[in-house]
Amino acid sequence: MLRRTGFAVFGYREYRLFWIAAAFSNVGMWTLVYGRLWLMRTLTDSEILLGSVTAATMAPVVIFSIWGGVVADTVNRLRLLRFTRFLFAVAGLVTAVLIATDVIEAWHLLAISAVTGVMLAFDIPARGAMVASLVPREHLPSAIALYSVVFGGAAILGPSLFHPLVSAVGMEGLFFIVSASYVLTVLTLMRMDHTPHQARAEVGLSDDESEGLAVKARARIKDMVDGVKYVRRETAIAALIGYGVVIGIVATPFETLLPVITQEVYQGDTETYGRFLLALGIGGLVATFAITLIGTRARPPLYLAIGGAAVGLCYVAFGAVDVFLFAVAIAGVVGALTVVKGTMSTTVVQTQVTDEFRGRVMSLMNLTWGAQAVGALLMGTLAQLWGAPFAFAFAFGVAGVLGIFATVGVWLFALRRL
Repeated sequence: MLRRTGFAVFGYREYRLFWIAAAFSNVGMWTLVYGRLWLMRTLTDSEILLGSVTAATMAPVVIFSIWGGVVADTVNRLRLLRFTRFLFAVAGLVTAVLIATDVIEAWHLLAISAVTGVMLAFDIPARGAMVASLVPREHLPSAIALYSVVFGGAAILGPSLFHPLVSAVGMEGLFFIVSASYVLTVLTLMRMDHTPHQARAEVGLSDDESEGLAVKARARIKDMVDGVKYVRRETAIAALIGYGVVIGIVATPFETLLPVITQEVYQGDTETYGRFLLALGIGGLVATFAITLIGTRARPPLYLAIGGAAVGLCYVAFGAVDVFLFAVAIAGVVGALTVVKGTMSTTVVQTQVTDEFRGRVMSLMNLTWGAQAVGALLMGTLAQLWGAPFAFAFAFGVAGVLGIFATVGVWLFALRRL
């Protein structure tokens, strides 16, 4: 009965282990993203510094993204993922110790965020490129959708525990959980077979010790250039990357300003913040299960266009309301539509790209994340200069309109032909 649904992908052992590892790590990632934003808000009232947390994380993703893709295409991706997840565990532990010893300052948080961003630049392309080697091509949309379940699940579990945990064990307790979750991730990844993730460099390039560093460096630079040229030739992939950059900039207000919205618009605390995050998580999880049940019958280009336009409408509505229950409901719809848009965008790119360039293309998709650095600083500056309520309404109105126009443009230019 479930063979035509997306749940069939759990029949593949390597995918099951990969999914379990993601479940552990996303508990940590959720706390890294939202916990750091709230922590910065407790350290300073500056909205610019609040936006700087996102910028410090995402800017290295932009700077090192293409290099991370080259590495993902030239080393064993599983081994690289084990290494980056171990470093995430260390980053979480350092943050927890700084909080526990009461020496944490804003600059510590920005520095740790920047280090995390560098790791993400290598982690995301490797992780994204691995999915296609775990399941047959026809199951790829379901594999990506079910992989999104762990994001939604962590986003539901985290907000439910956020307020009680902060009250019981403090922020340091959350970051100790981050570290522990990544340790469990590494242990799970150690059970996976690294052979299917051999990269082109490991099977086709010489590892002769006489090869100089200069020769290797030139080869890696050529790999980067070849990756960019490949994307330029593939207009659909190039259009989706450009679309992702635009959305990354204009959609940033939602996550970056959420702590400010919680405190200054709705006069709330960690419990209120947790309700917003819970609504986002529930919406995302519902959308993920819907995509999974549709399975191989999904039409990624069409769903992407519908989801992107609908998210834009929701942003306009979110900026216009000032009733908490309505805002939470809209947040839930945004969570669902964002999962639809993100899953379908990744699916379209994964089905269009050849395996030789998969890591480099996925690294360029990171520019979507990196664009959030620009949006975060812009939104933080607006909130600082104009006050949170006005910046809140203005940012979401503009983000919604630009999101709709960008979605219509990418549909007309690239998606409707797929």
